[in-house]
Amino acid sequence: MAEAIEAPAPVGPRPEHTPRVAVVGSGIAGLAATRALVERGIGVTVLEREEGSGGRLRGWDTTLADGTTATMTRGFHAFFRQYYNLRTLLRHGDPDLSALVPLRDYPLVHASGLADRFSGLPSTPPWNAAVLAATSRSFPARELAGVNVPAALQLLDVDVPGVYERLDHLSARDLLEAIRFPRSARHLAFEVFSRSFFAAPERLSAAEMAVMFHIYFLGSSEGLVFDVPRSPFPQALWEPLAERLRATGAAFHHGARVERIIPEEPTGATVVWAASGGERSERFDGVVLATDPGGLREVVAHSPALGDEIWRTRVSGLPSAPPFLVSRYWLDRPVRTHRQAFLGTAGHPTLDNVSVLERYEDQAADWARRTGGSVVELHAYALPPGCDPATEQVSLWKQALEVYPELRGAKAVDSRHELREDCPLFPPGGYGDRCTVGTPHPWLVVAGDHVRVDLPVALMERAATSGVLAANALLTRWGRWGHTVWSVPRRGRFAPLRALARSLRQPGHRPEERNR
Repeated sequence: MAEAIEAPAPVGPRPEHTPRVAVVGSGIAGLAATRALVERGIGVTVLEREEGSGGRLRGWDTTLADGTTATMTRGFHAFFRQYYNLRTLLRHGDPDLSALVPLRDYPLVHASGLADRFSGLPSTPPWNAAVLAATSRSFPARELAGVNVPAALQLLDVDVPGVYERLDHLSARDLLEAIRFPRSARHLAFEVFSRSFFAAPERLSAAEMAVMFHIYFLGSSEGLVFDVPRSPFPQALWEPLAERLRATGAAFHHGARVERIIPEEPTGATVVWAASGGERSERFDGVVLATDPGGLREVVAHSPALGDEIWRTRVSGLPSAPPFLVSRYWLDRPVRTHRQAFLGTAGHPTLDNVSVLERYEDQAADWARRTGGSVVELHAYALPPGCDPATEQVSLWKQALEVYPELRGAKAVDSRHELREDCPLFPPGGYGDRCTVGTPHPWLVVAGDHVRVDLPVALMERAATSGVLAANALLTRWGRWGHTVWSVPRRGRFAPLRALARSLRQPGHRPEERNR
């Protein structure tokens, strides 16, 4: 069951004029902030450097070699049922969420041939975990006997933010080695989840991994069932939402790169941005910086009067995750009929998953039906910094042939490749240095999936939640009610196991120090 975090009450007087806010960025965080603000009567101007909204989920038209116009994106995203605040945002443009369709399974396959799937499990924790361990080949009984039980129980006693105090100093790999999970389970399930944060396990905070398992498995009844858009992201999600937001007063400026922000204390700032017609500037009563980590670093670096020394140092030190590659192929023949829409992979040099788009997306299905081919997408997360794109593309395709050997005879009608490096990284020991929603200026707030939110949220849901919380901080200052946000329970759901975990956790002890 979801847990409500009540809307904050107004703390300041209502200004005589309607406040105006600049939202910098129209990804999920920026759109969530915009929705929350316009619903309370605030004037919002959205400044987006790209030509479309959606951030890392935006899309753009491309013309294939056969003359077809297709929508290219930066890859598959899973819309889990636990994304309560994201779903609230999407309902603003699609009340019934009719643009989403369910994918009932999430199969994982290791290069060794070991496989797992998450369909058919009980929905209630901890029985879902117990049944998975009892039935999965990744958890052989002879190896389960060696598990460090006190350390493993810490995954059932997650509380936010307390879990960061206990585990953030460790890497995800450190935690898994301390627990002594079977090596097969570590490589298959756990590493797949770790790399979904665009990081190898040794570069991901153990606390972040523990929270992730709490969100998706041990702390919620929705489990690993997720939905995907039935059409490309712009058509399914962002165009209906933007239309609704414009109807309620939001103004969108695409192709508008914010250059700098000039504080005008104590009530606001002038925002300067570059557009096709030249440089423009306007004064606003509030600013939401809803950019990716690199964009935030850039804006702050070019705005010398923004913030104080501590805050600016924190922003300049924001880490970005390693590069990731999305390769999409329009092929002249279909994959085998039993192939899943989405397959997680492990044990390969760089291949992390394979999607067959015509299994769920209408545009790809139309192309496949007309040509007799398939639209296949490959992801590689956490590539080496400075890697050569062409080399990685060739390597990724060769790895895909090992997973789907029927592709060996396929020819690409066309292909598109996106190598990016703009996702956040959550390294061990980094929790205390993350940016929060609040800043040294009461009129300036920050939102995005890189922002510290002391709730069990992650990825797209962290972006949506931070956007609402950023809007709430401004609303309450201007004498308006904020919005309720939701999350999975902030602590483990099974009280007896939580108590057992605490009893085994001695004061000051760390999981890697127990049962050695």
